[in-house]
Amino acid sequence: MAGDRHGHPMSRTGDEAVDHYEQALEHLLYFRAEVADASRQVLTAAPRSVMGNVLAAHLGLLGTEEKDAADARNTFERFKEHMHRGEMTPRERMHVAAATSWLRGDIHQAGRVLGEISVEYPHDVLALAVGHQIDFFTGNAPRLRDRIGGALSAWDASDPHYGPVLGMYAFGLEEAGHYDRAREAGLEAVERGPRDVWAIHAVVHTYEMRGQFADGIRFLDARAADWATGNYLNVHNWWHYCLYALEAGDVPRVLEIYDAALHHAGSTGAAMELLDAAALLWRLHLAGQDAGDRWQPLADAWAARHDGAYYAFNDVHAVMAYTGAGRIGDAERLVRAREEYVAGGGPGANHAMTADIGLPVCRALVAYGQDRYDQAVDLLLPVRHRLGEYGGSHAQRDAVHKTLLEAALRAGRHELARTLLSERINLRPVCPYNWLAQARLADDLGQGAQAAVARTKAADQAAEGLAALKR
Repeated sequence: MAGDRHGHPMSRTGDEAVDHYEQALEHLLYFRAEVADASRQVLTAAPRSVMGNVLAAHLGLLGTEEKDAADARNTFERFKEHMHRGEMTPRERMHVAAATSWLRGDIHQAGRVLGEISVEYPHDVLALAVGHQIDFFTGNAPRLRDRIGGALSAWDASDPHYGPVLGMYAFGLEEAGHYDRAREAGLEAVERGPRDVWAIHAVVHTYEMRGQFADGIRFLDARAADWATGNYLNVHNWWHYCLYALEAGDVPRVLEIYDAALHHAGSTGAAMELLDAAALLWRLHLAGQDAGDRWQPLADAWAARHDGAYYAFNDVHAVMAYTGAGRIGDAERLVRAREEYVAGGGPGANHAMTADIGLPVCRALVAYGQDRYDQAVDLLLPVRHRLGEYGGSHAQRDAVHKTLLEAALRAGRHELARTLLSERINLRPVCPYNWLAQARLADDLGQGAQAAVARTKAADQAAEGLAALKR
């Protein structure tokens, strides 16, 4: 029986297939599109390879695409019909159980089983990488940190995959609030592998959470050749660049990047790219900035997907697009469809995500789009500390937190707005958006001097970011 590079036996997998499997893992860790071809080559060389089929199943799930997941489920079930448990190693049986759980909608159980694999087999790269993404999709920051941290001491720093594993740890540290340690780990990972786009992404998040957007611009500019093209994460990292430019107040630059990278006629229509585009335009909308004619093509792209109830996080961003485009009817139809889905019951983590978080947020976005600001506040307040339950990062979920703040300001709920701003400013004092919102609140309360001070702080903070953008 052949085995992978860490000595894990691989049933029904010859040496050629093992080589393709190792190549696929390498591509997966670096978010390269070549992972799909390498995965197919594994199964061409060894159609009944357990780990080859497990890998293919996970690739069908990682894009959060409903159709891909359905295809992967059908293929994996056919594979299992001809594979007996006795033919698999204990590790492989656990992998099959994890993939089966996620394919059937139980992403939490899949994450637990993959965690058990990482305890027994800490060098199992597939278990670590897929488990890490599951923790991201479910917004579980402590697990995002500890799944990788728990395995890391078993790794030798000379291992070629140590850098990407360290990059995963950096992102988990950042989401759990350990910004200094996260940046340190992320920069080490990038030094080991300059094209480690997930590690670059982890460092970018630390700049975002600290309000160090000028440093973030300089960091991304210095490494543009390593992240800006040729990987699955390039659109998302461009989105981060846009967040920095938006803080600096350079809306033309934001729109230029949007048109070149986030959404255009050649965009793939993948959910993970469309949600970045929607999240960016929604932030512009909240800031009172005109996005021109960009909303309608984005809404068309979401409508063309004909998504069912699969991932509540995607639904929220579809509603952002519909609402921003003024297509309230489309947004309301999606909400009604999800209400029917929830009423029908059924298994799967997305059911709870939709009922508890997705639907209230979607309804709030529609209310905001119709200037029903009090209702938007009332819908978002009960769930604002639970948004992690439907996935994403702190940076991604901040669009919803900003919607709550903007609704409170526009509804004249001054004490709530003051409280929300106090939270934001004390957590991130370097943030022009926060200070501009503070100035608006002071204006509403007739506090002209305080408003002037807040606007000065916003302008001073934005100046450094603008200077970085001009380099």
